[in-house]
Order: sequence, then C-alpha cells, then structure tokens
Amino acid sequence: MKPYSESCEQNQVPILKVLQKIFVKQKHVLEIASGTGQHAVYFGRALSHLTWQTSDLLQNHAGILTWLDEAKLPNVLPPVVINVNDSQWPIEVVDAVFNANTVHIISWPEVELMFAGVARILSAGGILCLYGPFNYEGKFTSESNARFDTWLKSRDRDSGVRDFENINRLAETHGLFLLEDVTMPSNNRILVWQRTPPPIQQHEH
Repeated sequence: MKPYSESCEQNQVPILKVLQKIFVKQKHVLEIASGTGQHAVYFGRALSHLTWQTSDLLQNHAGILTWLDEAKLPNVLPPVVINVNDSQWPIEVVDAVFNANTVHIISWPEVELMFAGVARILSAGGILCLYGPFNYEGKFTSESNARFDTWLKSRDRDSGVRDFENINRLAETHGLFLLEDVTMPSNNRILVWQRTPPPIQQHEH
C-alpha cells in the first residue's frame, strides 16, 4: 500500500512556488523526514536540476520507496536513515535542506539537535527551508493553530507549535541567517535561512 497524506497533496503547489525561487542555484537537497515520499516525488519532478535526497526513520522507508519506484525519477534518491538525535548523519555535505511539519512534532531538545545536524552538513551559502505553523511573540496566528497545538500536546506534551523567535535564535547560533519568512495557506509559513552568506562586495567609489 502506498502511504498517502492529504495535507501533502494540498500544500505541495504553494510550497513548490517558493522552492522554485529559493532553490534556483542549489544542486543537492536533503529532505529531513520525507514521510510518505509524496513531496520528494512532486518537488523532484518539478525541480529536475536538483538531486533530491530523501530521508526518514527506517520504518518509513518502505512507503517512500513505493512512491519512488512508481515515479522512477533519476534525480530523487532512495531514503537514508536520519534520526535527528544521531550525532552523525549519513550525509557529508549538501547545499540545501528542506523539512516540512517536523519541528512541532519532535521535542525542543530534538529541534536543537536537528539544527546542529543541519549546520554540520550545510555548505557555506547553503539554504535551510522549514515549512509549518509558527507562533509570533508567543501568540498563535489563528484559532486553528491554537487547536492544533492543544491536540499535539494531548498526544505528546513535549510537542507543540514553536515560537518563530526561538527557532530563529537557534538558527543564528548555528550561523544561519533568515532570508525569508513567507506566509502560506492554512496558517503555515515557510522560513528560509542561509548559512553565513558571503560577504557583501565593497565597491570602489
């Protein structure tokens, strides 16, 4: 059985519009937590200049491979095992990382470890792109996000919609600087950081 996510289906068109702009010069993207594999196939097909590396916990690999085997895209690679808690990931270096809907599911210490892992493998000038719901100044941006947060915490009290300010501060400690904060449908955002951008050229007067 091929796994299927309704939300993946609904959000992939607006996400792609952003990725088409921010991944213009990128060549090798790691997707952290590829989930069903739907995003990898959709984005990989649309962004054929990229090599799209899928990853997830081992138990999700069979589902991802079902999507990949059917799509047969030469630029979308079979999943590697990435657990954000691991001090070493099976990826040496990439110039982009994409992740959707993970930071509100895992605990805050795991979010910290995920950013540390991204910083280990992201090349200078590389891009990190996170999709999901975020709070601003400790406040929910919508009623639905507040309900979602309550539901998340009922399943796991360490999860929950994260504050943008905390995430951005964490990114900055790893030399990642915010490039864009894009409003998305269904009260979501795309946050885009760059790994220590190259210095601005000084022009002679």
